[in-house]
Amino acid sequence: MRLHLFHDKLLSIAREVAFRSGERLLRQGEAARGAFLVGLGEVEARVALPGGGTLSVARLGAGDVFGETALMERGVCMASVVAKSDVAGWFVEREDFRAAVAGRDSASLEIQKWLTRVLSRKLRAANALLREHQAAEARPARPAQVHERTAPSFDYRPFLPLLAFFEGFDAHEIAALTEGCAAFELPRGAALFQAEAPAESAFLVVRGAVEVLLPQGAQERRITIAGPGELVGYLAALERRPHWASARIRESACLIELGADKLLSQYEGASGTSLSLQRAIHRSLVQALARTNAQLIRLISHARLNAARGEAEHLEKALHGQIVLSDN
Repeated sequence: MRLHLFHDKLLSIAREVAFRSGERLLRQGEAARGAFLVGLGEVEARVALPGGGTLSVARLGAGDVFGETALMERGVCMASVVAKSDVAGWFVEREDFRAAVAGRDSASLEIQKWLTRVLSRKLRAANALLREHQAAEARPARPAQVHERTAPSFDYRPFLPLLAFFEGFDAHEIAALTEGCAAFELPRGAALFQAEAPAESAFLVVRGAVEVLLPQGAQERRITIAGPGELVGYLAALERRPHWASARIRESACLIELGADKLLSQYEGASGTSLSLQRAIHRSLVQALARTNAQLIRLISHARLNAARGEAEHLEKALHGQIVLSDN
């Protein structure tokens, strides 16, 4: 993303930084504290390889941004970043960022939406890599089982404030998001949605578990199991894209269906409910990206065990290259 597209509000909380050629901006494995915006010069992202040596995963220049995931969560740096020339730019601390986007003004909301786009691109790219590579855990695909939805067998509403998805929501905001939404139950093995089908809704798991599966020809691979308090199918619904994966009930589940129109309307709004929803979507995206990256790490390990050095390096570069923000 070029700096002229970055909102003034984000630059207003950044401090100027400068590094001499050869200096290290980030060290792989150290605590991540925030994001860098490169104004002048060039930096290189490198990752240490098992057994010694390093792999260059990206080069960044004027206008590039990296480390933005640290604005949302505490974690460690995925790669080291070294100045290839004298570098000048800006650094945004996590706590300063959180304070800046806590309001409901248009600038704060635009930054929140920018973060969603950033994480969405990273997640789509990681999922595309999974599609390209077979894994040892792939299994023969099972046909979808269609079951009739039934009414919830218990009063689920008192449990909603306890769900992780609603962290930071007040009672009014929970009601505003779920009002008019259907709640239902499905048995184990029932299909919730299929890959490539239009994303007409997202689904919040209240009780039970949903298995998210990546179809690969005649096989399928489990991506994750979503439990109570997790939202599935939301990214496709927000982006008006077909589902990239299938979802099947793992354990008899109670779910709330959030229609795509309502979800998008709330997400695009400026109310307290909208702000809380945007933050919940960010948490969900970060969690989904972490899970997908765990799958990529297993693929890398498998490639190394099979002496497929080229494939392992390709996957390493893609995995650790996520430090870079691309606006393409």
